[in-house]
Amino acid sequence: MSDLHVLYEDNHIIAINKSSSDIVQGDKTGDKPLSEKVKDYLKKKYNKPGNVFVGVTHRLDRPTSGIVLFARTSKALTRLNKMFQQKGDIHKTYWAVVDSIPGAKEATLEHHLVRRPEKNKSFAYDKPKQGSKHASLSYKHLVSSKKYHLLEIELHTGRHHQIRCQLAKCGSHIKGDLKYGFPRSNPNAGIHLHARAIKFIHPVKQEPITITAPVPNDNLWKEMEKLASK
Repeated sequence: MSDLHVLYEDNHIIAINKSSSDIVQGDKTGDKPLSEKVKDYLKKKYNKPGNVFVGVTHRLDRPTSGIVLFARTSKALTRLNKMFQQKGDIHKTYWAVVDSIPGAKEATLEHHLVRRPEKNKSFAYDKPKQGSKHASLSYKHLVSSKKYHLLEIELHTGRHHQIRCQLAKCGSHIKGDLKYGFPRSNPNAGIHLHARAIKFIHPVKQEPITITAPVPNDNLWKEMEKLASK
């Protein structure tokens, strides 16, 4: 029916495992966004004439893979938007494959990020700067292969390119992320950053939901997942 990888679906919300080639919302490239692909999928599956409602609740950078949550009703969208704004209502976990561990095996990184839209890039500083926003994340080293390391990351703030930028500031580069200092791009133009899991209370049913996204079908990801599950 579709090349979409649906992780969870009910009458109110739908969660997709995004590939690193998809954009969540339309941009200047003119490529078909994931939100439109979800509309097509729902239209076909439920044989719906006319417009189908799909609300974008959050975004992932284009080269990043993993969980994206969409609302299927305006009620769910309003509630999810509020939950994404409230600290602690939605708990997201990321996996990143990096070239070096950024210091201790486990730590919290605090920086001040300045976004430069003309470069579509953020810069991290140790002290506040004009126009900077505070950024905080915690990471934990899970496993290592011969050349690379798998980090599990919890975001405490949601800043532009936050994980990529904060790790690079500590000398830890995500595989394939040329923009933030990794020397080579990946063949598929994606990066080894994956929105692995999301936990929240369902906006309508009020039940706890946990969704986990399998890693992309790539040898290094598969190796890391295998090592992490031991």
